Amino acid sequence: MTLAERIDVAVGDRAGAWDLAGRIPMDLVRELSGEGLLCAQVPDTYGGLGLSSLETGELAAHTGTLCGSLRSLMTSQGMVAWTIQRHATRAQREVLLPRLTGGEVAAAAFSEPGAGSDLSAIRTEIVADGDSVVVSGDKVWSTAAAYADMILVFGRFEDGAAAVVVPATAPGVRIEPVSSPMGCRAAGHANVLLDSVRLPADAVLGGGAQSLPLLVTSALTYGRISVAWGCAGILRLCLRSAVEHAATREQFGGPLAGHQLIQRHLAELLVAEQTTTRVCEHASRRWDESGPDMAATVLAKYVGSTRASWAAQTAMQVLASAGAEDGHPVARALRDAKLMEIIEGSSEICQLVLADHVLAGNGRGGVHV
Repeated sequence: MTLAERIDVAVGDRAGAWDLAGRIPMDLVRELSGEGLLCAQVPDTYGGLGLSSLETGELAAHTGTLCGSLRSLMTSQGMVAWTIQRHATRAQREVLLPRLTGGEVAAAAFSEPGAGSDLSAIRTEIVADGDSVVVSGDKVWSTAAAYADMILVFGRFEDGAAAVVVPATAPGVRIEPVSSPMGCRAAGHANVLLDSVRLPADAVLGGGAQSLPLLVTSALTYGRISVAWGCAGILRLCLRSAVEHAATREQFGGPLAGHQLIQRHLAELLVAEQTTTRVCEHASRRWDESGPDMAATVLAKYVGSTRASWAAQTAMQVLASAGAEDGHPVARALRDAKLMEIIEGSSEICQLVLADHVLAGNGRGGVHV
């Protein structure tokens, strides 16, 4: 059985029901974690699948055609695993990564009530106290936190910043699920409240202070490419749904697909899906060849999220009332896709990053991504 077929079996026809219930069965989440599918890029030395960025991306896209919430769990777990790979000590990697490929679930906690796009405004504090650290702060909209065994919390530490691994059951941790998220309803979005949570000092990744921009950007780069590939999945879902409906729906004495305005919609959906897939492939190949390329990844995230949001609206226009009922895949895609324009760096933030990239390359033989 291929990995894509395994996801087909895991999801089946239940994504709509999970979305309406706001929950994926916990036993299934743990099962997929134990198979390494929630962080498929982790090397096999840590019990992972050792997939390339390109292979992981295609798996995310396939999952995105079926269930945006499950793909969101993959993004969350993958971000945590990638941050551990990049910033943890060897001893920490040897302990933590096998847990992420062995059935446990992780969430990353970035955003705060006063720190969304501007993560430099983070106020969560990680304070050294002898052989312990004390973590205090409030995090909002942390994907997968409602399922999590561990939460990777980003905060201020000494003269810089740090990411600290917080057990979800530690004294002083309170997890409050977001009651009615607009999209990815079963992704376990939750607010994480940290009231003087005392942890061993070795819970701090790398053991010391790091640069906040470097730490956050490293994690978000993984999240952005995962979201971009997930958006390719949304686009494939929207294209397939629109084509199937247009080919079978009779209007004005013939199939809907016979009308030129509908044909234009289908053509543009194809272009959007292919464009997104190509920029995702480019970003992943750059990653696999020489490591994460921030500009290529931001480009993929921007193109994918904006095109997915447009595509969901266009598919809804083609399906009309046939796709407008809550629980329909296109209705779900419409809600999920809008969130993709916000998470892991809003469209506006992506535009600023890309503009900086263009300006930095001006006068130096052109700008390349």
